[in-house]
Amino acid sequence: MSNFKDIYNQSINNPENFWQDISNDVFWFKKPTKILDKSNPPFYKWFSDGVTNTCYNALDVHIDNGKGQKTALIYDSPITGQKLKFTYEELRSKVSKFAGGLKEQGVNKGDRVIIYMPMIPEAVIAMLACARIGAIHSVVFGGFASDELASRIDDSTAKILVTASCGFEPGRTVEYKPLVDEALKKAKHKIEKLILFQRKDHEVKLSSSNELDWQEVVSKAKDVDCVEMNSNDLAYILYTSGTTGTPKGIVRDIGGHIVALKWTMKNIYNIDEDDVWWSASDIGWIVGHSYIVYAPLFKGCTTVLFEGKPVGTPDAGVFWKIISEHNVKALFTAPTAFRAIKKEDPEGKFFSKHDLSKFKTLFLAGERADPDTIKWAENLLKVPVIDHWWQTETSWAISANCIGIEMMKTKYGSACKAVPGYDVKIIKPDQSLAKPNEMGDIVVKLPLPPGTFPTLWNADNRYKENYMSNYEGYYQTYDAGHIDEDGYIWIMSRTDDIINVAGHRLSTGAIEEVLSEHQSVAECAVLGIADKLKGQLPIGLIVLKAGVDKDNETISKECIQMVRNKIGPVAAFKVVIVVKRLPKTRSGKILRGTIRKIADNVEYKMPATIDDPKILDEIKVSLKENNIIQNA
Repeated sequence: MSNFKDIYNQSINNPENFWQDISNDVFWFKKPTKILDKSNPPFYKWFSDGVTNTCYNALDVHIDNGKGQKTALIYDSPITGQKLKFTYEELRSKVSKFAGGLKEQGVNKGDRVIIYMPMIPEAVIAMLACARIGAIHSVVFGGFASDELASRIDDSTAKILVTASCGFEPGRTVEYKPLVDEALKKAKHKIEKLILFQRKDHEVKLSSSNELDWQEVVSKAKDVDCVEMNSNDLAYILYTSGTTGTPKGIVRDIGGHIVALKWTMKNIYNIDEDDVWWSASDIGWIVGHSYIVYAPLFKGCTTVLFEGKPVGTPDAGVFWKIISEHNVKALFTAPTAFRAIKKEDPEGKFFSKHDLSKFKTLFLAGERADPDTIKWAENLLKVPVIDHWWQTETSWAISANCIGIEMMKTKYGSACKAVPGYDVKIIKPDQSLAKPNEMGDIVVKLPLPPGTFPTLWNADNRYKENYMSNYEGYYQTYDAGHIDEDGYIWIMSRTDDIINVAGHRLSTGAIEEVLSEHQSVAECAVLGIADKLKGQLPIGLIVLKAGVDKDNETISKECIQMVRNKIGPVAAFKVVIVVKRLPKTRSGKILRGTIRKIADNVEYKMPATIDDPKILDEIKVSLKENNIIQNA
């Protein structure tokens, strides 16, 4: 078996044999004999009689194989100027000690531990320590608002909260302790202990006997071994904001998680044990869980933990500096990061200062990568730039160019083909299967492959109703798009970003693609606003590249004409507004739904994940000045 098509077909036609073979590549205390339990759909179970441990597969197995002196983790913080390297043995020693500390504080198999920390090695150590003793971690993005932290404490009924004295952002310090104190006050569930890591030169006072200093906990702790865990025990809960206000606790079972993620490193990303891999995300998001911490360590390669931003720490050249200095082979980041770099340094002047000869591939995910950004990155980097698509729910890619199996040609705007394990279909509103190039809801035939989410935390019914009931026998992704005649998947928008203009279903993503081709546009967002006559009308918001000297009105007119030329008058696209910046989540997603609510003059809740709330006020002013806000 060598080519992609054969491997993919085997994964769909004979999934149990396919995943059983792959499962032989991970460490088991007891190998599974039951590969897939289909007795209670949609609650499928992979490797149900297997016994293993996440931390053993991430650290101990490599030490057993004589690789203990190999670098496991490189920590690079341009914000503090600190750089550290940990071998597999050094990392295990720290993890084992902290795991012992957690045990001494009464944490046992199945207990929940909330981790609310910045991008520091201790965050990774805490995650792996939980895995070592069979506790279920729930990482909450450091600096999240108190309300959000409180809701996660309540939903998980966590025993312990692990935090740090602060997080550092460009130009500001985020004090964690006041946010934690406020969250603990608001939470109905009371945690037993708080463990706090003091950051250098930013120590804070601990105020009660159940607040413990990290160093103190570790200094008294004994090393502990890995606990044997059933394959279907839970590794972690990762909350995503639910539309109803109650966060959704995506859970991950242990066995499938290890099997799938280890396989992806070589097969999707072409990363071998001797390579250096960098995922420029945050451990608070799914990309950070899967591709800063778990997958690279399961594989036994070197992973980079970066505390900084693509621009401003100190400049738009920091990515190139990190890649060059640490001999990074592949980078995985969000398109937003590259749009930020492109905006600050459109000519790529910073790039030329660094040696990137070891760098082979750039992977983008998290939102649609517009063709213009991909082409800009390709021209600059002279390496393949690969857009791929996945979700918090799946923990690894649904569609990608699996370059470790076979490199496929790029189609700009497409996230390539379904990855082995995922049987992807397009279903139209009338529940029929779409033909090639027909738009519809993107779904995945059940069962989902290993490593995806087996349910939601304490919410089996919600899992079933939200994801598995609209299309019988399919997982609904809530993304919309089409599959072309070559099997390439085109993710055009979230289901709620399909707009209906006078009966024509239009994708806002397709219009954004056109706008981003304008030479002055750094990034853009298109949304459908309510219109009495046509139902909805699209409007465009654009942010200009640094140093553009053309006036805004001319650029807006040119953008409108481009959409008219490429999509046609059917789009009824007549409004483009130049704004200073777009409101985004901290992980880089544009808050289109919130902008739409402002434009439609309906009530909205300030999103907890927003990067800077002041941007919404700026957007409101721009929409008002352009008479966009309904009945304002």
